[in-house]
Amino acid sequence: MKKLLFFCCLSALSARVNAQATKPSPLKEKTAFQTSSPWMPEIDVRSDIAIVYGVNDRKDMTFEQRVQSWRDHGYQTNFMTGIAWGDYKDYFLGKWDGINHLGVGQVTAKGDTIFHGKDMPYVVPVKSFIEYMKTAVIKRVIDVGITNIFLEEPEFWARAGYSAPFKDEWQKYYGFPWKPQHESAENTYLSNKLKYHLYYEAIKEVSSYAKAYGKSKGKSIKVFIATHSLVNYSSWQIVSPEASLASLPGIDGYIAQVWTGTSREPTYFDGQKKERVFENAFLEYGSMVSMTAPTGRKMFFLTDPIEDWPRDWADYKKNYQATFTAKLLYPMVADYEVMPWPERIYTRPYKVANSNEKVLIPQYYSTQMQVMVNALNSMPRSANKVTGVNSIGVLMSNSLMFQRFPTHNGFEDPQFSNFYGQTLPLLKRGVPVQTVHMENLSYAATLKNIKVLVVSYSNMKPVSAQIHTALAAWVKQGGVLIYAGRDDDPYQTVMDWWDTKGMNFKAPSQHLFKLLGITPSAEKEKYTVGKGAVYIIRQNPKEFVLETDADTKFISLVKQGFETDAKAGKLVFKNSLYLQRGPYDVISVMDENPDTKPYTIKGPVIDLFDPQLPVLAQKVVNPGEQALLYNLNRAVNKNRPQVLAAAARAYQEKVAGKNYSFVVKSPIKTLNSMRVLLPAKPRVTKVTNSKGQQITDVKTSWDASSNTVYLGFANDPAGIKVDLSW
Repeated sequence: MKKLLFFCCLSALSARVNAQATKPSPLKEKTAFQTSSPWMPEIDVRSDIAIVYGVNDRKDMTFEQRVQSWRDHGYQTNFMTGIAWGDYKDYFLGKWDGINHLGVGQVTAKGDTIFHGKDMPYVVPVKSFIEYMKTAVIKRVIDVGITNIFLEEPEFWARAGYSAPFKDEWQKYYGFPWKPQHESAENTYLSNKLKYHLYYEAIKEVSSYAKAYGKSKGKSIKVFIATHSLVNYSSWQIVSPEASLASLPGIDGYIAQVWTGTSREPTYFDGQKKERVFENAFLEYGSMVSMTAPTGRKMFFLTDPIEDWPRDWADYKKNYQATFTAKLLYPMVADYEVMPWPERIYTRPYKVANSNEKVLIPQYYSTQMQVMVNALNSMPRSANKVTGVNSIGVLMSNSLMFQRFPTHNGFEDPQFSNFYGQTLPLLKRGVPVQTVHMENLSYAATLKNIKVLVVSYSNMKPVSAQIHTALAAWVKQGGVLIYAGRDDDPYQTVMDWWDTKGMNFKAPSQHLFKLLGITPSAEKEKYTVGKGAVYIIRQNPKEFVLETDADTKFISLVKQGFETDAKAGKLVFKNSLYLQRGPYDVISVMDENPDTKPYTIKGPVIDLFDPQLPVLAQKVVNPGEQALLYNLNRAVNKNRPQVLAAAARAYQEKVAGKNYSFVVKSPIKTLNSMRVLLPAKPRVTKVTNSKGQQITDVKTSWDASSNTVYLGFANDPAGIKVDLSW
């Protein structure tokens, strides 16, 4: 018996050692989508992760069954829910604790509650709501075995702040009675700082609970925030804790929620107000990178092939290409939420251009979209940089959200133009301007590569005196700071650190100038400070874009600061941004530029914005257009058969002699279009379904210039097997 026990123990030990030696590599967590639906063949997108939305049970299906439906089809399952709103009727209508909680909604000066949907208010995150989120939502999610949780859109509307719960929170936080924000700029500033604080604390408490409860169950829980960009929230007049969350130990990363709906917000440039979707998206994604880059937190970039408001399919396609290109121009990010709500994209009809007719997604668009989505599965990170000068920054802060609503003393900032006045004049000239979060200035890496930094307190305020200490030290070491502002907005004198507790500066910039050792005068524009320089432009940046040809002086000083003071080389202006990412070429050509020439890429390249995946000898990209190309000259391991581009995801790839086979999966009722690299033209092409039945309706053509074969056939989430022999 002892010998048998010893043998069993030895066998168990050996098995454990072998298991450790052959431990599988971590599951890929590169691509994801969010859905409130159970698995359906129409929405089987084939990303790595299905983010299941909401814990609500359905008539015929529990939350747990909904999660399992995705697991049964090979998906990792994560979870997402709103932190400021959601389908929490059991809480709002009293089922959870016997108390009706509709009174916790955010309320405007008119007494109206702001709703996200029926019986679904945007909330003031009071104690009872936080407790509900922990015990009725997060606990249930962890109990079903999910370890990655996304809290979506912590949003407090700037126009809100008049409810009884908010007034109570004001008294607790400030120690004096609530003051209506419409009465003064100071009241507005205090109100928005409190909104910011409330959601910071709510997320801190919910994320801490998730970590602790998970640990008690032997699970390591990660918490992510899915949020719009600081650019968008400021533009749309919403307050959110944004950058401060990056330093919370309970937060593991973000989803940057940028899409056509956020990026089509009209902006002013050269005196014209209009949509500039690519440029806006580029700045939005940039602000998300700036927020998290020094912290090393994980970032998913989102795009949406459609948007929340009904448009037509041609509009969706054009703007999807613009936002998709913008995100790919940030090569340090390579994790993606490929789409939200595939059920909305694949199963609901929308308008045809120039018509009132509504149809389901056209197959040309679903094919193109799936080619783009599947490219993300293999999109590499890259150390390459976008063409142009990458070392000009614009300082931004969470306090941008504090000055947007309401207007005081007649000081207007139409369409958030004080921000766009600093950024669009550079971006439109082909300078990939960097946004810099002042909240991250304590990290040495934040300003490491910045040569010229543009600063304005016309639409934001410094969050602490330490910000100026960091800026002054950077300038003295050789940085060039360009300060643009009249310091005439009503928020210059709000009660904050620069005019309280022994400080008596009439504007926060005065404190900065004191640390820099300069005394600004109307006659002088440039000041030498240590090894660096400071330029002061007594104009608010909105003035650079609200009128035609009003940015010339600003651009001239940036150029002078970069070339003469920073001695950083020549500041070249152009009309394009270009980036190489592995085998991919990413290009955007801007309009509204004196240079109207197109950008030409020499081939052979595969055009991934064309559902037919043509191989081109060259690709010409015109102003106002974008392109994503697979450059065959940079294909990895050209001697190996491989799928280069496809509207389906390839699995089970096998190369044996002169045969290459694989299985592709994608949503039902869509068409696959794919281009495959081979050593020679295939003699036999065999395509079979999951039952082994041969599919005869297969389009095929050979391109001798690239040694690629084109295949086209109907998709099937059960899998289509392709056998190619040459």
